[in-house]
Amino acid sequence: MLHILLVSLTSLLCLTGLFLSMLTFSGTWMVLLAALITKFLIGFPSIGTLVVFAVLCIATEGFEALAGFLGVQKRGGSKLAGVAALIGGLVGATVGTGIFPILGTFAGMIIGSFGAAFLVEWNRLKRHGDAAHIAWGTVWARLAVLFLKTALTLGMSIWLLANLCT
Repeated sequence: MLHILLVSLTSLLCLTGLFLSMLTFSGTWMVLLAALITKFLIGFPSIGTLVVFAVLCIATEGFEALAGFLGVQKRGGSKLAGVAALIGGLVGATVGTGIFPILGTFAGMIIGSFGAAFLVEWNRLKRHGDAAHIAWGTVWARLAVLFLKTALTLGMSIWLLANLCT
């Protein structure tokens, strides 16, 4: 009975994590929480697995924080535009959350990143087409990180649940 409850709780946490990841939140941490709970209750998974999960969570957060900056850089933008995309994404996410929680966070992050990078590059290049091309780099980078985070959360969940159920 305890095992069924543990699998149910772990499944719920993993599904919540997957849902959060799809909404740009940190769902990988929910899977790590599920793994910590199972470790505490039944001794599974190993400490090594918990460390790998924690490193993946931290790396994902770091990569997500830098995504806007890296997207601008990949398209030839200035470092100032990259920093503006990073700050614009944070401000946009905060404002978006206040206007329309959850979905507004993602929309605000995208709009803020794009807008800030565009303004910096438009001021630098004096050509809106080139500035928009560079600013789109932040949008594509953030979408790629969203996909990566969701895929990572799914992979961690599958691994944890598959090994828990065997």
